[in-house]
Amino acid sequence: MTWRYALIIDPVAAGVDAIDYASTFRAVDPSAPALSIGELSTQRGDGIFESIGVVDGHAQEVGPHLERLAHSAALCDLPAPELTQWRQAIDRVAVECPAGECVIKLILSRGVEHGPTPTAWVTAAVAPDNSAARTTGVRVVTLDRGFDSGAPARAPWLLLGAKTLSYAVNMAALREARRRGADDALFVTNDGVVLEGPTSSVILRFGDRFVTPEPGAGILHGTTQMSLFAHLRDLGHDTAYETVPVSMLADADAAWLVSSVRLAAPVSSLDATPLSIDEDFTAALNAYLLRPRE
Repeated sequence: MTWRYALIIDPVAAGVDAIDYASTFRAVDPSAPALSIGELSTQRGDGIFESIGVVDGHAQEVGPHLERLAHSAALCDLPAPELTQWRQAIDRVAVECPAGECVIKLILSRGVEHGPTPTAWVTAAVAPDNSAARTTGVRVVTLDRGFDSGAPARAPWLLLGAKTLSYAVNMAALREARRRGADDALFVTNDGVVLEGPTSSVILRFGDRFVTPEPGAGILHGTTQMSLFAHLRDLGHDTAYETVPVSMLADADAAWLVSSVRLAAPVSSLDATPLSIDEDFTAALNAYLLRPRE
């Protein structure tokens, strides 16, 4: 049986001053029932989450993930999480992880309808084997996200910059990509602006310059992308956040889909057009991403 671990959190309000939150954690059997049937995360996808990569027991980029959790909570009108409590929960779960790569998920839900709110839990599991995606790459197709580039500012209730549990569209996009003979997708607006993958950020290379779509366009600000940009700047490369038109994709020398668990997956083809893969450079990026990062 695949290893898993689960911890229920009794969430406290942000600003509650405590040194030790251990009494607010409860380990549970990950294969046993643990949530109420009235839980809004399962009924309506009304909640937020984060996925954190773990390498040999070290949870990666915890600070940026917690900052994004708080940002998503604010966008969704959820109670602000007490980040020290969540950090201690992550530490508690990370020490349980076996050697190698694992994934920790943080979930903050609206709670039970007409009942206790919010509810929260942390899970951990062994990560899938992503070695093939990191070396031979992924075939990608562009898919229309169904809105124009002005939608995030015009309709903030769409929650386009929040990492919510409502992932049915993202999973449907991955299935559509596979129906088209690809491995993954890249969302674009219906007025021709590049966004992100269903579960990843995109980084494009133009010579010695690396570009990713501007996060203000209603996409998630990727924690792995931010870490890689800092690393690339340390190496002397230029990095930029820009509005990326779809027409710009054809000019890229290389592209990667990056995420917390799969890490840097080079794009081997885009809409059936082959892209070159810099194997040595990609290997160096993933070697960096597998090192302990705070």
